[in-house]
Amino acid sequence: MTDAISGSSAQGATIRPEEAAHFGQLASEWWDPKGSSAMLHKLNPVRLAFLREAVDLHWAGDVESVRPLAGKTALDVGCGAGLLCEPLARLGAEVTGVDAAPENTAAAAAHAEAAGLDIRYVPGELGTLGLGQFDLVTAMEVIEHVADKPAFVAQLAERLAPGGLMVLSTPNRTLASRALLVGAAEMVGMVPRGTHHWDDFVTPDELADLLAEAGLAMGEPQGIAFSPAKGLHLSDDLSLNFIATARRD
Repeated sequence: MTDAISGSSAQGATIRPEEAAHFGQLASEWWDPKGSSAMLHKLNPVRLAFLREAVDLHWAGDVESVRPLAGKTALDVGCGAGLLCEPLARLGAEVTGVDAAPENTAAAAAHAEAAGLDIRYVPGELGTLGLGQFDLVTAMEVIEHVADKPAFVAQLAERLAPGGLMVLSTPNRTLASRALLVGAAEMVGMVPRGTHHWDDFVTPDELADLLAEAGLAMGEPQGIAFSPAKGLHLSDDLSLNFIATARRD
């Protein structure tokens, strides 16, 4: 599954309107852990575990703190209805979420208000919004959905403040991901049909090259794997999905 689509460049838009429409239609179901976003609800704690460790290592913060992002700004690109934005806000960050589908940002804003969280949500093309720079930039399950991947990564890099941290996750383009993430998962209804297009998945080496072109160095990726015993979990196995940090080179 994905957290939707966003991004833009001077060379042209990276949003795919048909993908934005696909995820916008799911806006009312994002926060239902048994609905069409059920897989994201299972994935979110795994991503947050990786992100929390990355934050502690990057800023050498207090590992016991419940608000390690206090005083820092965070941007979540392709935020959907805010499944990652809300935990980032609870970790202390001043959070902005961007998504291509206005239906998603509307649902995100309503949910945040009901939860008593002050989060700014903005629909549209990332490169046209003039949002400035952020200490933390995240783009989870997004890059596989954009039309122009180099332009999208360049736009992410432009939003990253000096000394900042970026975290990205995406499915890997392997035979295993085609069989399980595209074939089996959509067949049994774990994710909505049409969510994934295997040809658009990127490998860890490809992501590292895209980041390098934008002046960023990718950290050692970790896999997000699945087993009946553990469910979704961080792993050395990168064959299905992976998550990685990036910093100024």
